[in-house]
Amino acid sequence: WANYTDSPLRADATDFSKELGVTPPLGFWDPLGFSKFENTELAKLQFKRRRIVEIQHGRVAMLACIGYIVPEYVRFPGYCSPSMNLAFTDIPNGLKGAAMVPLAGWLQIITFVGIIEVLNLQAVQTDVLGDYGYGAFGIPYGKKIEDPEKKAKSLTAEINNGRLAMMAIIGMFYQDGLTGSAWGDWAN
Repeated sequence: WANYTDSPLRADATDFSKELGVTPPLGFWDPLGFSKFENTELAKLQFKRRRIVEIQHGRVAMLACIGYIVPEYVRFPGYCSPSMNLAFTDIPNGLKGAAMVPLAGWLQIITFVGIIEVLNLQAVQTDVLGDYGYGAFGIPYGKKIEDPEKKAKSLTAEINNGRLAMMAIIGMFYQDGLTGSAWGDWAN
């Protein structure tokens, strides 16, 4: 083994252990080897692409968790579809609510998400992945985090919170599918 230097396992891998989001106890975790390429430029481009996608999915998952929790306590007044006489309070929470939204509502949601995706794909990324040049909390024209150390800490926290939210929303979907509610007692 020591003499077999042509092994693909010995390829000069790019070191991603100092990137944002690499935190203890796992450090840089890539069990399937998605970041291993013989071409280091290709490895860097693929890592950058996957990190941007991870950040975007984490942001969507954080919003999805909020969207699952908030309607348990607060509902918008008014109508989701005035022509169908469908009030927001008539739509159940969770997975059951998806069937209640009219087709025109789904088309609006898909169009909005599509526009956001196209605009995000057009956006120029800075050297700091996930920083689209907006202010803190993604507020356009908001106050930006100028301190590089604080910005790195905030973006690492966002990546980790996004990872947690991705697991959380899948757990909420799973429990809702099994019990009919994302909350409550499993015994019932």
